[in-house]
Amino acid sequence: MNRRDFAMLGPAAALPGLAEDAGGGRKLKVVVVGAHPDDPECGCGGVIARYTGAGHTVSIVYFTRGEAGISGKTHAEAAAIRTAEAGRVAKILGACAVFAGQIDGATEVNKARYAEFDKLMACEAPDVMFAHWPLDTHADHCAASLAAYHAWLAMRRKPALYFFEVMTNSGRQTQQFTPSIFVDITAAAARKRAAIYAHASQDPASYYPAHEQLARSRGMEIRCRYAEAFAPAWRESLAI
Repeated sequence: MNRRDFAMLGPAAALPGLAEDAGGGRKLKVVVVGAHPDDPECGCGGVIARYTGAGHTVSIVYFTRGEAGISGKTHAEAAAIRTAEAGRVAKILGACAVFAGQIDGATEVNKARYAEFDKLMACEAPDVMFAHWPLDTHADHCAASLAAYHAWLAMRRKPALYFFEVMTNSGRQTQQFTPSIFVDITAAAARKRAAIYAHASQDPASYYPAHEQLARSRGMEIRCRYAEAFAPAWRESLAI
């Protein structure tokens, strides 16, 4: 199936639970894993808004609290500010914020950390998961992606797993991303923008235009105004 086929089927036809926003199907549990507060919002804030708008439950799992993300602030000060911002985002998107307990700039990938994250994800029990694409210039993004994938492998009933892309105003952090699923987020674009701007400590005005440009570019691929793109980890993971 090529990109034109996806467009003809409908821009959300390939994502579970979004083919009909007003549908009466089973409500799903969706988990989005991002390394720092603002990563999930940038990568798939539109899809999060669409899922919650369709009545599904979404948990945004932040791998860290963004402890190293505010110049001039201690880790504790930055964590408090960014945790509060994540709480505001959760209200905007209708989601729940969850924190995995790793440290910004010092994330770890080892047996103990995997076991810790596996347990967290088992408690979340998602039907659908989203995570960073594993090839990325930011080590925290890679660590969060690997942890999410390891947790997925450990699950007996595997949810559908999709990877999202992240970019900055200076260029892409996600590398060699090859999406095959494109979702129209035009109706959710305002909520995505509000969620990104809720991260005031990160100077969103400096990087939001790059995300809007990317959304417009992805939208052109399926003939809509704004879209987000995803790569399925394993098509046969669609067990719902």
